[in-house]
Amino acid sequence: MNFIEIKNLHKAYGQEEVLKGIDLTIEKGEIISIIGSSGSGKSTLLRCLNHLESFDQGQIIYEESFQASSKEDIQKIRVNMPMVFQSFYLFEHINVLNNLTLAPVKILKMKTKDAKDKAMRILEQVNMASYAHKYPSQLSGGQKQRIAIARAMMMDPKAILFDEPTSALDPEMVQEVLAVIQNLAKSQMTMIIVTHEMNFAKDISNRVIFMHEGKIHEIGKPQQIFTYPKEARTREFLNIK
Repeated sequence: MNFIEIKNLHKAYGQEEVLKGIDLTIEKGEIISIIGSSGSGKSTLLRCLNHLESFDQGQIIYEESFQASSKEDIQKIRVNMPMVFQSFYLFEHINVLNNLTLAPVKILKMKTKDAKDKAMRILEQVNMASYAHKYPSQLSGGQKQRIAIARAMMMDPKAILFDEPTSALDPEMVQEVLAVIQNLAKSQMTMIIVTHEMNFAKDISNRVIFMHEGKIHEIGKPQQIFTYPKEARTREFLNIK
């Protein structure tokens, strides 16, 4: 089943065209990693997918028929496809447990007790249950990112978008976050991941997209992209001779 279909997507900031006609179909349960140099349009594409950015031309079709045409539609897309950012965006004035339960209670109308019970189960999954009553300021970067992933999982999403989830972390904290994402992959969660972690992208992905100058320059299975890419620019980016 086609989960997302992107047709001729264009996005510009003033005179600078950032996305130049993106065409892509993503299947349910697929894990796609997007790689490329800074400024190639990777994060902009991700932000367009859940309408954090508007786009100038083209279509994004969800589950073969649904398109966003109202604020309610956009909220539905964001609930079903939350985004995990490189900067965490946790609420600093409330503890970890309340960070996780806030959206399910307010948006999904979940009972507070049910939301707290669910939050504790998910915190167990990301090895953060003992931190439920701590505040974000008491956490390391890697711990904050695991909480951000847990918060996304609270919404029972159909997909999760990851925008360079390890780029703000110290090297020793990267692996703990990648391990959480790898466990998510085992549940066949649809994931679209912008990343600079090439080995991780190679190991986890069904397909890898290399973006260059606002276009999908090359797309293929990880073995093909990382071993014998067809395009010269892909080989140059990956330092393959």
